Amino acid sequence: MGLAEHELKPIVDTWRGANPNIVQLWADVEQAVLDTITTRRGVRLRILGFSVESDILFIALPSGRRLAYVQPRLGENRWDGTSITYSSLTTGRKWGRLETYAGKLVENIVQAVARDLLVHTMRLVEGAGHQIVMHVHDEIVIDEPQDSGFTVAEACRLMVTPPDWANGLPLDADGYECAYYRKG
Repeated sequence: MGLAEHELKPIVDTWRGANPNIVQLWADVEQAVLDTITTRRGVRLRILGFSVESDILFIALPSGRRLAYVQPRLGENRWDGTSITYSSLTTGRKWGRLETYAGKLVENIVQAVARDLLVHTMRLVEGAGHQIVMHVHDEIVIDEPQDSGFTVAEACRLMVTPPDWANGLPLDADGYECAYYRKG
């Protein structure tokens, strides 16, 4: 981004100072994973569950779905701190060890929960009789006859209906109508 190395730390520190709850979540998830790998006993962190079964670290999401990290291990990272590693396909499409960290684990959790919410709303839309022809990240494309009476507002109402496991989660949706797909 054109910044010198010495310019990065103040930016990172400022962001972390402005977002203490996210920084705390990183620390809590990291501790839960470290405890789970070390003790091989389940750990509960609010609405998340951590366990190791058959040498796979599982993170149970609020939906009941689980993220899986094969052969979790603890090692040492380049800053002489504890690292979390697991077996997976590497960039060379070969099986090997990958290192992860709390921020990446939280990112995986957040993206997985977002996916679970999208799948839930897609089922609601289809269950109401509407045809989803594709989805892109957090967006669905509905192919609807012009004279059906189904409105963007009704689609958005379905999109903000949370599943039971996310009751109370503030959701919002926006949409538009067009003859041909375009990125909004």
